[in-house]
Amino acid sequence: MSKINNKELLIFDWDGTIMDSVPKIVATLQSAARALSVPEPDPVSAKNIIGLSLDTAVATLFPEHSEFHQALEEQYKHHYLAVDTTPTPLFDDVESTLTALKNKGYALAVATGKSRKGLDRLLGETGLAHFFDITRTACEAQSKPHPQMLEQILAFYQLSPQQAVMIGDTQIDMQLAANAGVDSIGVTFGVHAKEELEIFNPKATVNSYRELLALF
Repeated sequence: MSKINNKELLIFDWDGTIMDSVPKIVATLQSAARALSVPEPDPVSAKNIIGLSLDTAVATLFPEHSEFHQALEEQYKHHYLAVDTTPTPLFDDVESTLTALKNKGYALAVATGKSRKGLDRLLGETGLAHFFDITRTACEAQSKPHPQMLEQILAFYQLSPQQAVMIGDTQIDMQLAANAGVDSIGVTFGVHAKEELEIFNPKATVNSYRELLALF
């Protein structure tokens, strides 16, 4: 696997990239639908909206039930925090990889479809907050794959798109990177498989954090 050179900034997605939260998100979306007697989405459909802001995700999954969109969002939040007990561990070697990358001099950031409140809670619970100089959520920018999140992060560092790389597990992340003119790396342990990610011509796809670190 070839080394990736000339990058100063590594931007990480969160769900399905740093945290193994895909099963919990799918289960919570289905629980929210059941609570309102709305037909629940199948697992593949639910997976495919991960990365979008919650309002966009709900509108995408339940286009024929617009009158329930706000209630579905509230049910999702309630079930995610207070009802569903699906574990959401960090993926193997996340912390050691972030430490190594930071020690190599890379700037690290997060671009996620989560809310600011949700991301801040998880940054605190996981102890990862100190790795990231800047994080962007769906509360500060338009939903992925609109490039605004990445544009804001690049502006913070005063870097060009060519100096950064986006690391994510979904086609939405790959499209986000393309829309911002930023290279991407796909991780195969989240939502989408290697062949689905490679449609967007990432610089690489990796199966583990050890493989990711080896690129740099």
